[in-house]
Amino acid sequence: MTGPAHQSDWIEGFLAAQAAELNAAKNTLLSYGRDLKDFSGWLTRNGWEFGAVPQEAIESYLIACEAEGLVKTTRARRLSSIKQLFRFAFEEGWRDTNPALKIKGPGRSRSLPGTLSLEEVERLLAAARASGREDLRNTCLMELLYATGMRVSELVGLPVAAARGNPKMLLVRGKGGKERMVPLSGPAREALAVWLRARDEAEAVAVKKGYPASRFLFPSTGKDGHLTRHHFYVLIKNLAVAAGVSPSRVTPHTLRHAFATHLLAGGADLRAIQTMLGHADVTTTEIYTHVLEERLRDLVIENHPLAGGASKTRAKS
Repeated sequence: MTGPAHQSDWIEGFLAAQAAELNAAKNTLLSYGRDLKDFSGWLTRNGWEFGAVPQEAIESYLIACEAEGLVKTTRARRLSSIKQLFRFAFEEGWRDTNPALKIKGPGRSRSLPGTLSLEEVERLLAAARASGREDLRNTCLMELLYATGMRVSELVGLPVAAARGNPKMLLVRGKGGKERMVPLSGPAREALAVWLRARDEAEAVAVKKGYPASRFLFPSTGKDGHLTRHHFYVLIKNLAVAAGVSPSRVTPHTLRHAFATHLLAGGADLRAIQTMLGHADVTTTEIYTHVLEERLRDLVIENHPLAGGASKTRAKS
Protein backbone atom coordinates (compact mmCIF):
# COMPACT_ATOMS: atom_id res chain seq x y z
CA MET A 1 0.00 0.00 0.00
CA THR A 2 1.27 3.48 -0.85
CA GLY A 3 0.40 6.78 0.73
CA PRO A 4 -1.81 9.55 -0.67
CA ALA A 5 -0.71 11.23 -3.88
CA HIS A 6 -0.48 14.74 -2.42
CA GLN A 7 1.35 15.85 0.72
CA SER A 8 -1.66 17.87 1.82
CA ASP A 9 -3.64 14.61 1.90
CA TRP A 10 -1.01 13.05 4.17
CA ILE A 11 -1.42 15.95 6.59
CA GLU A 12 -5.22 15.91 6.46
CA GLY A 13 -5.32 12.14 7.00
CA PHE A 14 -2.96 12.39 9.96
CA LEU A 15 -4.90 15.25 11.57
CA ALA A 16 -8.22 13.46 11.08
CA ALA A 17 -6.83 10.37 12.81
CA GLN A 18 -5.49 12.45 15.70
CA ALA A 19 -8.87 14.09 16.15
CA ALA A 20 -10.87 10.86 15.92
CA GLU A 21 -8.65 8.32 17.67
CA LEU A 22 -6.81 10.39 20.26
CA ASN A 23 -9.36 13.19 20.68
CA ALA A 24 -6.56 15.71 20.19
CA ALA A 25 -7.41 19.26 21.23
CA LYS A 26 -8.16 21.90 18.59
CA ASN A 27 -5.05 23.91 19.47
CA THR A 28 -2.87 20.79 19.21
CA LEU A 29 -4.25 20.01 15.76
CA LEU A 30 -3.64 23.58 14.61
CA SER A 31 -0.05 23.35 15.85
CA TYR A 32 0.54 20.04 14.03
CA GLY A 33 -0.97 21.52 10.87
CA ARG A 34 1.26 24.63 10.91
CA ASP A 35 4.42 22.62 11.55
CA LEU A 36 3.73 20.01 8.89
CA LYS A 37 2.71 22.60 6.30
CA ASP A 38 6.07 24.36 6.80
CA PHE A 39 7.92 21.04 6.52
CA SER A 40 5.95 20.09 3.40
CA GLY A 41 6.81 23.40 1.75
CA TRP A 42 10.52 22.93 2.49
CA LEU A 43 10.45 19.40 1.06
CA THR A 44 8.77 20.60 -2.14
CA ARG A 45 11.34 23.36 -2.61
CA ASN A 46 14.12 20.81 -2.21
CA GLY A 47 12.66 18.11 -4.44
CA TRP A 48 11.38 15.70 -1.79
CA GLU A 49 7.99 14.30 -0.84
CA PHE A 50 6.63 12.53 2.24
CA GLY A 51 6.59 9.11 0.56
CA ALA A 52 10.31 9.08 -0.26
CA VAL A 53 11.99 11.54 2.12
CA PRO A 54 15.03 9.99 3.90
CA GLN A 55 16.30 10.66 7.40
CA GLU A 56 19.04 12.92 6.05
CA ALA A 57 16.51 15.28 4.49
CA ILE A 58 14.62 15.65 7.77
CA GLU A 59 17.91 16.44 9.54
CA SER A 60 18.68 19.03 6.85
CA TYR A 61 15.28 20.63 7.46
CA LEU A 62 16.03 20.90 11.19
CA ILE A 63 19.38 22.52 10.40
CA ALA A 64 17.57 24.98 8.14
CA CYS A 65 15.16 25.79 10.99
CA GLU A 66 18.10 26.53 13.27
CA ALA A 67 19.73 28.70 10.63
CA GLU A 68 16.44 30.55 10.32
CA GLY A 69 16.81 31.52 13.97
CA LEU A 70 14.00 29.39 15.40
CA VAL A 71 14.38 28.80 19.13
CA LYS A 72 15.05 25.36 20.54
CA THR A 73 11.51 24.80 21.77
CA THR A 74 10.03 25.58 18.34
CA ARG A 75 12.48 23.21 16.62
CA ALA A 76 11.70 20.49 19.15
CA ARG A 77 7.97 20.93 18.55
CA ARG A 78 8.39 20.74 14.78
CA LEU A 79 10.40 17.54 15.05
CA SER A 80 7.74 16.09 17.33
CA SER A 81 5.07 16.84 14.69
CA ILE A 82 7.20 15.22 11.98
CA LYS A 83 7.80 12.14 14.14
CA GLN A 84 4.08 11.80 14.82
CA LEU A 85 3.28 12.04 11.10
CA PHE A 86 5.76 9.38 10.02
CA ARG A 87 4.84 7.04 12.86
CA PHE A 88 1.23 7.30 11.70
CA ALA A 89 2.26 6.79 8.04
CA PHE A 90 4.29 3.69 8.92
CA GLU A 91 1.45 2.19 10.97
CA GLU A 92 -0.99 2.91 8.12
CA GLY A 93 1.30 1.22 5.60
CA TRP A 94 1.88 4.44 3.66
CA ARG A 95 5.63 3.88 4.07
CA ASP A 96 7.77 0.80 4.60
CA THR A 97 10.11 2.69 6.93
CA ASN A 98 9.94 5.52 9.43
CA PRO A 99 12.66 8.03 8.47
CA ALA A 100 12.22 10.08 11.65
CA LEU A 101 12.50 7.19 14.10
CA LYS A 102 16.17 7.64 15.07
CA ILE A 103 16.37 11.43 14.92
CA LYS A 104 17.07 13.10 18.26
CA GLY A 105 15.81 16.61 18.74
CA PRO A 106 17.31 19.64 20.44
CA GLY A 107 15.24 18.97 23.56
CA ARG A 108 13.36 21.48 25.61
CA SER A 109 15.11 23.81 27.98
CA ARG A 110 14.41 23.46 31.66
CA SER A 111 14.60 27.16 32.40
CA LEU A 112 12.44 28.36 35.23
CA PRO A 113 9.08 29.77 34.15
CA GLY A 114 8.43 33.44 34.72
CA THR A 115 6.19 34.16 37.67
CA LEU A 116 4.84 37.00 39.78
CA SER A 117 5.03 37.87 43.45
CA LEU A 118 1.95 37.65 45.63
CA GLU A 119 1.90 41.45 45.89
CA GLU A 120 1.90 41.78 42.09
CA VAL A 121 -0.96 39.29 41.77
CA GLU A 122 -2.97 41.26 44.34
CA ARG A 123 -2.40 44.44 42.32
CA LEU A 124 -3.64 42.71 39.15
CA LEU A 125 -6.77 41.51 40.96
CA ALA A 126 -7.38 45.02 42.28
CA ALA A 127 -7.02 46.39 38.74
CA ALA A 128 -9.60 43.88 37.52
CA ARG A 129 -12.05 44.98 40.23
CA ALA A 130 -11.64 48.60 39.10
CA SER A 131 -11.78 47.98 35.35
CA GLY A 132 -15.09 49.76 34.71
CA ARG A 133 -17.93 48.32 32.66
CA GLU A 134 -16.48 44.80 32.52
CA ASP A 135 -15.23 44.73 36.11
CA LEU A 136 -17.41 41.79 37.24
CA ARG A 137 -16.38 39.62 34.31
CA ASN A 138 -12.71 40.61 34.53
CA THR A 139 -12.62 39.97 38.28
CA CYS A 140 -14.12 36.53 37.77
CA LEU A 141 -11.62 35.70 35.01
CA MET A 142 -8.62 36.74 37.09
CA GLU A 143 -9.81 35.13 40.33
CA LEU A 144 -10.54 31.84 38.56
CA LEU A 145 -7.20 31.84 36.73
CA TYR A 146 -5.17 32.47 39.87
CA ALA A 147 -7.27 30.15 42.06
CA THR A 148 -7.11 27.16 39.72
CA GLY A 149 -4.05 27.49 37.48
CA MET A 150 -6.18 26.71 34.42
CA ARG A 151 -4.80 27.12 30.93
CA VAL A 152 -6.32 30.16 29.24
CA SER A 153 -8.09 27.98 26.64
CA GLU A 154 -9.70 26.02 29.47
CA LEU A 155 -10.74 29.21 31.24
CA VAL A 156 -12.37 31.05 28.34
CA GLY A 157 -14.11 27.89 27.13
CA LEU A 158 -15.72 26.98 30.47
CA PRO A 159 -19.37 25.92 30.06
CA VAL A 160 -21.78 27.88 32.23
CA ALA A 161 -23.22 24.59 33.51
CA ALA A 162 -19.96 24.01 35.40
CA ALA A 163 -20.58 27.17 37.46
CA ARG A 164 -24.13 26.43 38.56
CA GLY A 165 -24.96 25.63 42.17
CA ASN A 166 -22.19 27.60 43.90
CA PRO A 167 -19.59 24.86 43.34
CA LYS A 168 -16.58 24.34 45.57
CA MET A 169 -14.78 22.66 42.66
CA LEU A 170 -14.91 23.08 38.88
CA LEU A 171 -14.82 20.30 36.30
CA VAL A 172 -12.28 21.33 33.65
CA ARG A 173 -11.76 19.71 30.26
CA GLY A 174 -8.08 19.95 29.40
CA LYS A 175 -5.70 18.74 26.70
CA GLY A 176 -6.88 15.70 24.79
CA GLY A 177 -10.32 16.04 26.34
CA LYS A 178 -9.05 14.85 29.73
CA GLU A 179 -11.16 16.04 32.63
CA ARG A 180 -9.98 17.07 36.08
CA MET A 181 -11.43 18.73 39.17
CA VAL A 182 -9.93 21.98 40.47
CA PRO A 183 -10.87 23.52 43.84
CA LEU A 184 -12.06 27.11 44.13
CA SER A 185 -10.89 29.60 46.75
CA GLY A 186 -13.36 31.71 48.69
CA PRO A 187 -12.67 34.88 46.65
CA ALA A 188 -12.98 32.91 43.40
CA ARG A 189 -16.33 31.44 44.43
CA GLU A 190 -17.61 34.88 45.38
CA ALA A 191 -16.42 36.45 42.12
CA LEU A 192 -17.98 33.57 40.18
CA ALA A 193 -21.36 33.95 41.90
CA VAL A 194 -21.45 37.72 41.32
CA TRP A 195 -20.48 37.38 37.66
CA LEU A 196 -22.96 34.57 37.09
CA ARG A 197 -25.84 36.75 38.27
CA ALA A 198 -24.76 39.62 36.02
CA ARG A 199 -24.19 37.27 33.09
CA ASP A 200 -27.62 35.65 33.43
CA GLU A 201 -29.34 39.02 33.66
CA ALA A 202 -27.62 40.24 30.50
CA GLU A 203 -28.43 37.02 28.68
CA ALA A 204 -32.10 37.17 29.67
CA VAL A 205 -32.31 40.58 28.02
CA ALA A 206 -30.51 39.28 24.91
CA VAL A 207 -32.81 36.25 24.63
CA LYS A 208 -35.87 38.53 24.74
CA LYS A 209 -34.39 40.35 21.75
CA GLY A 210 -34.16 37.07 19.84
CA TYR A 211 -30.54 36.10 20.45
CA PRO A 212 -29.81 32.44 21.30
CA ALA A 213 -28.75 31.51 24.83
CA SER A 214 -25.04 30.80 25.26
CA ARG A 215 -23.65 27.65 26.85
CA PHE A 216 -20.45 29.41 27.91
CA LEU A 217 -19.61 31.12 31.19
CA PHE A 218 -17.92 33.96 29.30
CA PRO A 219 -20.09 34.35 26.18
CA SER A 220 -19.16 36.34 23.11
CA THR A 221 -20.76 37.15 19.79
CA GLY A 222 -17.71 35.81 17.90
CA LYS A 223 -17.67 32.56 15.93
CA ASP A 224 -16.35 30.55 18.90
CA GLY A 225 -19.26 31.72 21.05
CA HIS A 226 -16.98 32.58 23.96
CA LEU A 227 -14.26 35.03 24.90
CA THR A 228 -11.17 34.26 22.82
CA ARG A 229 -7.64 33.62 24.03
CA HIS A 230 -6.44 36.65 22.09
CA HIS A 231 -9.04 38.90 23.73
CA PHE A 232 -8.02 37.70 27.17
CA TYR A 233 -4.35 38.17 26.32
CA VAL A 234 -4.99 41.83 25.46
CA LEU A 235 -7.15 42.21 28.57
CA ILE A 236 -4.47 40.95 30.94
CA LYS A 237 -1.88 43.27 29.38
CA ASN A 238 -4.18 46.24 29.98
CA LEU A 239 -4.72 45.15 33.58
CA ALA A 240 -0.95 44.94 34.04
CA VAL A 241 -0.57 48.56 32.91
CA ALA A 242 -3.34 49.65 35.28
CA ALA A 243 -1.73 47.68 38.13
CA GLY A 244 1.71 49.17 37.58
CA VAL A 245 3.22 45.78 36.68
CA SER A 246 5.40 45.49 33.59
CA PRO A 247 3.17 44.11 30.78
CA SER A 248 6.14 42.14 29.43
CA ARG A 249 6.03 40.02 32.60
CA VAL A 250 2.30 39.36 32.60
CA THR A 251 0.61 36.72 30.45
CA PRO A 252 -2.14 34.18 31.18
CA HIS A 253 0.59 31.55 31.54
CA THR A 254 2.43 33.73 34.07
CA LEU A 255 -0.63 33.57 36.33
CA ARG A 256 -0.64 29.79 35.93
CA HIS A 257 3.00 29.70 37.01
CA ALA A 258 2.23 32.01 39.94
CA PHE A 259 -0.55 29.66 41.05
CA ALA A 260 1.82 26.68 41.11
CA THR A 261 4.76 28.55 42.62
CA HIS A 262 2.76 30.15 45.43
CA LEU A 263 1.04 26.86 46.29
CA LEU A 264 4.33 24.99 46.45
CA ALA A 265 5.92 27.73 48.53
CA GLY A 266 2.99 27.44 50.92
CA GLY A 267 3.61 23.73 51.46
CA ALA A 268 1.39 22.07 48.81
CA ASP A 269 2.30 18.60 47.57
CA LEU A 270 3.91 18.40 44.11
CA ARG A 271 1.57 15.56 43.06
CA ALA A 272 -1.48 17.61 44.02
CA ILE A 273 -0.19 20.54 41.95
CA GLN A 274 0.42 18.16 39.03
CA THR A 275 -3.22 17.08 39.19
CA MET A 276 -4.55 20.62 39.40
CA LEU A 277 -2.39 21.83 36.50
CA GLY A 278 -3.45 18.88 34.38
CA HIS A 279 0.12 17.70 33.70
CA ALA A 280 0.18 14.16 32.34
CA ASP A 281 3.67 13.57 33.78
CA VAL A 282 5.01 14.80 37.11
CA THR A 283 8.36 15.60 35.46
CA THR A 284 6.63 18.56 33.82
CA THR A 285 5.59 19.83 37.25
CA GLU A 286 9.06 19.29 38.70
CA ILE A 287 10.26 22.51 37.07
CA TYR A 288 8.71 24.21 40.11
CA THR A 289 10.93 22.37 42.58
CA HIS A 290 13.23 25.42 42.68
CA VAL A 291 10.69 26.72 45.18
CA LEU A 292 11.24 23.68 47.39
CA GLU A 293 15.00 24.14 47.16
CA GLU A 294 14.70 27.77 48.30
CA ARG A 295 12.40 26.77 51.18
CA LEU A 296 14.75 24.02 52.35
CA ARG A 297 17.73 26.36 52.16
CA ASP A 298 15.92 28.95 54.28
CA LEU A 299 14.90 26.22 56.70
CA VAL A 300 18.54 25.19 57.19
CA ILE A 301 19.78 28.78 57.51
CA GLU A 302 17.14 29.62 60.11
CA ASN A 303 17.31 26.42 62.17
CA HIS A 304 20.66 24.66 61.78
CA PRO A 305 22.87 25.29 64.86
CA LEU A 306 25.93 26.08 62.74
CA ALA A 307 24.20 28.12 60.02
CA GLY A 308 23.54 31.86 59.79
CA GLY A 309 20.80 33.13 62.06
CA ALA A 310 20.58 30.08 64.30
CA SER A 311 24.29 30.19 65.18
CA LYS A 312 23.95 33.87 66.11
CA THR A 313 21.01 33.05 68.36
CA ARG A 314 23.00 30.28 70.02
CA ALA A 315 25.93 32.61 70.56
CA LYS A 316 23.72 35.08 72.42
CA SER A 317 22.34 32.41 74.76
